[in-house]
Amino acid sequence: MMRALYSLLMWLLQPAMRHKLRRRAIAEPGYAQAVEERFGYYSVSCHAPASTLVWVHAVSLGETRAAAVLVGQLRRVLPGMQLLLTHGTATGREQGTVLLQEGDVQAWQPWDTQGAVKRFLTHFRPRIGLLMETEIWPNLVAQCRADGIPLCLVNARLSEKSLRQAQRIAWLSHPAYQGLRAVWAQTADDAARLTQLGAPVQGVLGNLKFDATPDADQIQQGRAWRQATQRPVVLFAVSREGEEYLLLQEIQRLMALAAVESAQQATEKIAFRAQWLIVPRHPQRFDEVEQLCVAQGFTVSRRSRWRQRPQTADIWLGDSMQEMALYYALADVALLGGSFLPLGGQNLIEAAACECPIIMGPHTFNFAQAVSLAQDAGAAFCEPGMRQAVEHAIALLRDPAALLATRQAATNMTLNHQGAAQRTACAVQKLLLR
Repeated sequence: MMRALYSLLMWLLQPAMRHKLRRRAIAEPGYAQAVEERFGYYSVSCHAPASTLVWVHAVSLGETRAAAVLVGQLRRVLPGMQLLLTHGTATGREQGTVLLQEGDVQAWQPWDTQGAVKRFLTHFRPRIGLLMETEIWPNLVAQCRADGIPLCLVNARLSEKSLRQAQRIAWLSHPAYQGLRAVWAQTADDAARLTQLGAPVQGVLGNLKFDATPDADQIQQGRAWRQATQRPVVLFAVSREGEEYLLLQEIQRLMALAAVESAQQATEKIAFRAQWLIVPRHPQRFDEVEQLCVAQGFTVSRRSRWRQRPQTADIWLGDSMQEMALYYALADVALLGGSFLPLGGQNLIEAAACECPIIMGPHTFNFAQAVSLAQDAGAAFCEPGMRQAVEHAIALLRDPAALLATRQAATNMTLNHQGAAQRTACAVQKLLLR
């Protein structure tokens, strides 16, 4: 009865969903692509036998990057596998194109109405469904169960905040989690929280993102630019709305201090010389962030306008997609976006893989385990606010030995936590052989 009410609500929300897609498409044209797929109407066809089609759902960019290493391992243990890859965001779909081979299919995740979900499953008939990290939709779970399609949650994580939210709607969330065929968690804490919701947790296999290999060409280019730059580079990685202004205020403060103090007294001298690089999380905000910097009196050089090397400016603006490895390699130290306002932080594993030290704000609840691992390893540091984080970054820049030790700690942490992709692929293989 309660899921019927949920289904009715999702059906009534379809016009609002279409309106939202039209608005998003103004800034990100990818949202205008194949809109009817979201409602269960597919022009793309899949010619793979049902026995070989593996469906992987990676909602956005981060999940798609994690899916990349899993898909590689799945192809190894499931010879002849063909891939159905679905997404919910334009950035995820764009990134996902690189994972496709001949015979694979890419589509949008269906909106969670009973009709759209049924049409999706009838059209593609996957052998198994693998949802990345957090994507649980009640009608999708129920219809897979009714159709005999094992639906699993892989690389699964659940924060304390998400657990509390799910418990408030236990009438809806508990049946959804209980309806999954299997859940493989990132950490023991994630497993415990998922179990509270009734999820069939079958193992703690680690985080797939530790297995991702940064783009070697991007790493090489970033390091070359860092060596050619005459100033240390501080990166604000995957920044969110409201956070850039906090950083710009701190830069202005430091520049004012350096301007009034003598050379002997200028303890902030290295901050005055630092090159600041901002990479916003969402591409639709690139212009907005540039305008904010200019309004605060800074000159800006955008990555999209660089040719042979970065151009001189107060602020470099990383306005490109799929180049985080380049930005981390270019930086001496990075501040982590999403952590200076109560947004839950961003994943710092890619930074560690690129040997880039990370300094975070206090809000990292979405990635608590990765943050804890990085702090314990000495690869990342948490500060109560932007001012303290900037000062910590400056202190690292002044201490080459400490900076080098932090880089090595990041490398060691990455190496010590690899193997989740192989373990997960083997678990999927065993489930299919039962």
